[in-house]
Amino acid sequence: MAPKRLLFIPTAVIVMGLAVLVGVKVYLAHWAGQPLPLTKAVQITIPPGQSFSAVAETLATAGVVNRTPFVLRAKQRGLQESVKSGEYRLRQGDTPDLLLDRLVAGKVVLHRLRIPEGHTSAALLAQLAKDARIEFDLTDARAEDVLARLGLGDGHAEGRFFPDTYLFARGYPASALLARAHAKMEETLAKAWAERKPGLAYATPYEALIMASIVEKETALAADRAKVAGVFVRRLHTGMRLQSDPTVIYGLGDAFDGNLTRLHLQTDNAYNTYRRAGLPPTPIALPSLASIDAALHPHDGEALYFVSRGDGSSEFSTTLAEHNAAVRRYQLRAGR
Repeated sequence: MAPKRLLFIPTAVIVMGLAVLVGVKVYLAHWAGQPLPLTKAVQITIPPGQSFSAVAETLATAGVVNRTPFVLRAKQRGLQESVKSGEYRLRQGDTPDLLLDRLVAGKVVLHRLRIPEGHTSAALLAQLAKDARIEFDLTDARAEDVLARLGLGDGHAEGRFFPDTYLFARGYPASALLARAHAKMEETLAKAWAERKPGLAYATPYEALIMASIVEKETALAADRAKVAGVFVRRLHTGMRLQSDPTVIYGLGDAFDGNLTRLHLQTDNAYNTYRRAGLPPTPIALPSLASIDAALHPHDGEALYFVSRGDGSSEFSTTLAEHNAAVRRYQLRAGR
């Protein structure tokens, strides 16, 4: 048997190979610290389940990075399996390393959605349904059943979502956003209820929420909210009917054409506070924090009536005679 020959690799070859590896490492580190070739901010969407090779191809096609060094740098840093899908915004001055860090951390673009105070739950559902940034997963949901659809128990959803600005990533489910808004309303209402003024005319936080929603629809003037709440609280205490136009309008639903008539006021339904004593069965809108605070800290005084002056403010009166005179002055004179 012939003797085995040992394979000797010249030292020069080993040194040369190491030098190449070091050179590549140094080059990639330098390259990854240089600004991306961007002349303006761009947005890139990484679909779920996409391989890193496909991600790199997407970025290269968009002119954001050079594909080969980007792939090598990701492998060098051990990040090629950690990229998260989503919508990303790249700006001038960003580097490949910064881009990699952002992709791994999942720092996606966050969109804003404002839930307006005074909105009804039906209007909110319609708003979410037509927003292309949101995944609307509540098809055919209504105020009467959306809480059950969200797994938040039975009951009417009117007034149960806190009006605020919410941040979310593209494709965020409408159900998740509503769950957040519901949780924020529950937290806000519980805190306000714990700090409420003594001697109120409602026994539960939900009744306070109903009152807050009426205040929200009766006035947008900050200085008048607690005064309006005070009028309604005194009416509840004395057994007077609230006689609130917004509750009647809410009860009319789609039948209301913008013109509230005497017939509307005379037609009985659960929300007609001209015909029925006490609070309506549910809120009539999404109340703001200011209206919740007003409902739980109503203004002291003796006023039992108020009427719009036509400029956003209200005239408050203690007696019916004073109120009728104010109506003649501000409403009848204006042709209302």
